[in-house]
Amino acid sequence: MRASRGFTLIELMVAIAIMALLALMSWRGLEGMARAQAQNRERGDAVLTLQTTLTQWSADLDATVALAQIRALDWDGRVLRLTRRSTDTASPVVYVVAWTLRADAAAGARWHRWQSPGITSRPEWQQAWDQAAAWAQDSGAETQGADVALVPLAGWQLYYFRNSVWAPAVSADELGAATPSPDGIRLVLNLPPGPALAGPLTKDWVRPAATAPKS
Repeated sequence: MRASRGFTLIELMVAIAIMALLALMSWRGLEGMARAQAQNRERGDAVLTLQTTLTQWSADLDATVALAQIRALDWDGRVLRLTRRSTDTASPVVYVVAWTLRADAAAGARWHRWQSPGITSRPEWQQAWDQAAAWAQDSGAETQGADVALVPLAGWQLYYFRNSVWAPAVSADELGAATPSPDGIRLVLNLPPGPALAGPLTKDWVRPAATAPKS
């Protein structure tokens, strides 16, 4: 009878080497898939944060109110301050909201939003209005309210739509306190390279009660 033939040492070593190579290729493939999933998740989170931020921006502008001896909004080239009503229609309070670009040593330049506590009187409004300006000028200013760091930002500009023309936004002090609110506001963001979008991003807002053609 013929003796049964087994594997030689060389054949066994070749088989082990092939299996090791296949395992290494599989590991690299799994690592690449995990890295791609993490990047997609990071990008998705960044895009969602940007969308939520722009939604809040539009909601603040939609809720802007013009009251006697109280400014509805003002832009001084650094911070946009506005007076907005509460989301609770039964509540008589209003809020002062401010948007500005602030640099942080750890997080870099980011778009920030600040909101005052509820306001029920003109002196309280004036105090909150002044605090919003101080907050935009100094990150360590003593202010009451909520400061939220939003999205990374390299720069931003505002344009007003008045008399059927877009023009760079200017302060109410330059135009006069009696100047009505613009019919539209164009926001131009300069987004730095990152996991979300990058480059210039433009968002137009139209005042709900504007009489200008909405085209």
